[in-house]
Amino acid sequence: MPKSPTILAFDTSAAHCAAALLQGGTITTRIDEMAKGQAEHLMPMLTEVLSNAGLSWSDLDAIGVGTGPGNFTGIRISVSAARGLALGLSIPAIGVNGFEALTHGLPLPIAALIDAPRGSAYLQHFTVDGPQAPKMIVVADHQIDGPLAPTLSAADHAANIARVAAERLSQQQPRPAPLYVRAADAAPPRDPAPVILT
Repeated sequence: MPKSPTILAFDTSAAHCAAALLQGGTITTRIDEMAKGQAEHLMPMLTEVLSNAGLSWSDLDAIGVGTGPGNFTGIRISVSAARGLALGLSIPAIGVNGFEALTHGLPLPIAALIDAPRGSAYLQHFTVDGPQAPKMIVVADHQIDGPLAPTLSAADHAANIARVAAERLSQQQPRPAPLYVRAADAAPPRDPAPVILT
C-alpha cells in the first residue's frame, strides 16, 4: 500500500492565514484571522503548524496553495511563498483555486460562489463536460441556475486545498499562479515614464 502523502496547504486570499496539514490521512487545520499582516505572519505560523505535529519542512511531500480569487495582495503572498518553498525543498507546489476547493467531492453540475467587494461575487459553473470560465457578477442582479456549493469555513476551505493537492500529487502540475477574475484596482500610470537626464 502506498504511503499517504504529507502535505502542508495554506491560503491567504481572504482576511486570514489558513493552514491545513494532511498527515497519515488525517487533516489538522489552523486559522488565524487577520485583515492585514499575512506576509509577516504566514511563515512563522506554518513552521509552528509543522512543529506542533512533530514535523519539519523536510518531512513534506508537497505544498498545496490557494490561488484565489480573493484579495489581490493576499493571493500573491501565498503563491509566492508556495513557489519559494517548493524550489527550496525540491517538492511540488500544487495550486488549488477557491472554486475547486468549494466544489471538491460534490456531484456535478454545480456552481461555486465566492464573495467579492461591493455586493459582487466570483462565480464558476462546473458541468460534467468541465468547468466554465469564472466571472464576476453583481449578486443582486444575477440568478444562479442549478445547485450551488455550500459556503465553507476557512478551516474546511484549507482542508479541501490539501485534499485536492493530494489527489493531484501523482500528476504533472504547472507552477501555482494567482487566479484573478477581475483586474486589480490599481493600474499603471498612463503618463509616459520620466526621462532621466545624465
